[in-house]
Amino acid sequence: MRVLLQRVSEASVAVEGRCVGRIGPGLLLLVGAEAEDGEADIAWLVQKISRLRVFGDEAGVMNRSVLEVGGEVLAVSQFTLFGSVKKGNRPSWSRAAPGTVSQPLFERFVAAMSQEIAKPVPTGVFGADMQVSLVNDGPVTIWLDSKSPE
Repeated sequence: MRVLLQRVSEASVAVEGRCVGRIGPGLLLLVGAEAEDGEADIAWLVQKISRLRVFGDEAGVMNRSVLEVGGEVLAVSQFTLFGSVKKGNRPSWSRAAPGTVSQPLFERFVAAMSQEIAKPVPTGVFGADMQVSLVNDGPVTIWLDSKSPE
């Protein structure tokens, strides 16, 4: 699984002009899955994201996690995280898991994240054309890949 994490002061996701998820200060997670992903990928990402020290402490140093600051999390499914532009100019989506595989993985990821931070995790609408709005705080943007943990 892949996650593009952004620290935000606020973020929202809309479908057909209607807001379906909104958070204040916290993390916006764009989440993609491939067919081979499973529970170990979800567990690693949830643990890493919830403990990642990307929020400032009293000295302004990034030394606190979303758990420590009581931040919120918004998760949006995004198959395009597995787009490949190796050949030609049109991205290939062949590495992205089909919806029948990725939707249950995404739902389990959201449930695990919600349990980990002890708060609901709003989402977009799986498979819908969504408009994501955010105010990136910092800016802080981090790429996480469960197959290449760094």
